[in-house]
Amino acid sequence: MRDLLLLGIETTCDETAAAVVRRRADGSGTILSNIVRSQTSDHAAYGGVVPEIAARAHVEVIDTIIEQALRSSAVKLVELDGIAAAAGPGLIGGVIVGLTTAKAIALAARKPLIAVNHLEAHALTARLTDAVPFPFLLLLVSGGHTQLVAVTGVGEYVKLGGTIDDAIGEAFDKTAKMLGLPYPGGPAVEAAARAGDALRFALPRPLYGRPTPDFSLSGLKTAVRLEALKIAPLSDQDVADLCASFQAAVVDILADRVRCALRLMREHGLAPHALVLAGGVGANQAVRRALHKVAADGGTRLAVPPPELCTDNGAMIAWAGAERLALGLTDDLATSPRARWPLEDVVGVDWAD
Repeated sequence: MRDLLLLGIETTCDETAAAVVRRRADGSGTILSNIVRSQTSDHAAYGGVVPEIAARAHVEVIDTIIEQALRSSAVKLVELDGIAAAAGPGLIGGVIVGLTTAKAIALAARKPLIAVNHLEAHALTARLTDAVPFPFLLLLVSGGHTQLVAVTGVGEYVKLGGTIDDAIGEAFDKTAKMLGLPYPGGPAVEAAARAGDALRFALPRPLYGRPTPDFSLSGLKTAVRLEALKIAPLSDQDVADLCASFQAAVVDILADRVRCALRLMREHGLAPHALVLAGGVGANQAVRRALHKVAADGGTRLAVPPPELCTDNGAMIAWAGAERLALGLTDDLATSPRARWPLEDVVGVDWAD
């Protein structure tokens, strides 16, 4: 095994990102550059991401972002061992932009192409930042995804539970919009909640205590709306109290569902080395504090990448590409972009061959 240098490209939603990462022979890694151009301001007026605007924005800046990533890393194209790009799941227009660009670079530079599942990239980031060994429990919480996954290896994922309606990040965004807070909603709700009374509103905890670690957020979101309608027009304190009550409910739900998933892993003979928190909601400090305790009570530890690596970025794509390339997993230029690509459908090494 030798050191690997990978360029990673991420365009699945509203960040255009590129990074260069080194994976050493011993499995450790270093981020040499990580350039992210957020489109938050482009979508703020709409209260959410507009796919057509996102795709056009990716086209306009992707070449510049890749050039910046290479220049910042002091790595030449010829020195790279592979080109990794998020091939899904995500907004298909953006995925096409990133994957097509990666194919062009791989073809021109005669480098291997690694088509990375965006969710796998989130799953493996803690191995870059915290050297987490397999197996571990992944809690992926973002604007588009909420799921609990047993991770036993690269390309080896067993989904234990997920949301049956809204993702948690989406629920944060929609709650913020209902209460007149700015986009993105997650940070806005968290900030407002700091000045709020989490006990003022008795909001539901859907699926709390159920034997399978699934999530449901639509009822909680509806309950916030109904409470807001009862006391409208809302004062700043009303908004803060609603945010605090909503966030407390989310934290309770997450803690309960994670405890359930940890128990399921152990019942199946898997002792998780860590609870890995990934996705944009992982930047929420109340969520982190609660899950630190859940992990400790469950006999393991919480591993959370830094906030800039919880949200979408190129470094996570490059690292996932490096992990796959180290196992000889590459893709051909006929690889298709995917709007949907469940993590459990990702293919790893067939050790029986």
